[in-house]
Amino acid sequence: MDPTAHDELDQYLTFRVAGERYAVAILRVREIIPYRGATRVPLTSPAVRGVINLRGSVVPVVDLSVRFQGAETPASKRACVVILDLEASDERSVMGLLVESVDAVIDLPASQIQAAPEFGSGVGPDFLEGMARIGKHFVAVLDVGRVLAPDELAAAELTLPEAAGESSDELTLPELGDEAAAELTLPESGESTAEVSDPEPP
Repeated sequence: MDPTAHDELDQYLTFRVAGERYAVAILRVREIIPYRGATRVPLTSPAVRGVINLRGSVVPVVDLSVRFQGAETPASKRACVVILDLEASDERSVMGLLVESVDAVIDLPASQIQAAPEFGSGVGPDFLEGMARIGKHFVAVLDVGRVLAPDELAAAELTLPEAAGESSDELTLPELGDEAAAELTLPESGESTAEVSDPEPP
């Protein structure tokens, strides 16, 4: 009998960063949008690529490649921003993760997620919930609450009015509304990479 048959299955979104495959719990994911640039904000963490205007809300975008490897994610047609809901100290916030491409939504039993090793994953264990075994390969499962510290996220938002002068209205951010959201169809499982159709600019 399959030992995972009675395990509770959780869904995870998988994606690529610097050629490596990672996963986050799907319950954290609000939406996925194509990357169309971000407004740089001074005095913030180097990993903060900038901020975007998501239907009137300022959302910090964290470049995971910079956070993990030190090199910026290329602004390609496949690059996406995964919008996440976070909870820290009884407060909810929204963060975007800039990734190289999106793969699939997969089902994982808890028994397939093992403790993160101290080395070999390409990412420090402090950033990981664990390593998931999928077939013959391992996928690093991110602890999104630790990808960027709450004070670093807050700095990206609080510095925005300062960068714009007395009013943040003077700063023009890339705006992504409903019409600009990615039309993204993800396979439920498998290795195929999801196609993202980037709508024509208005």
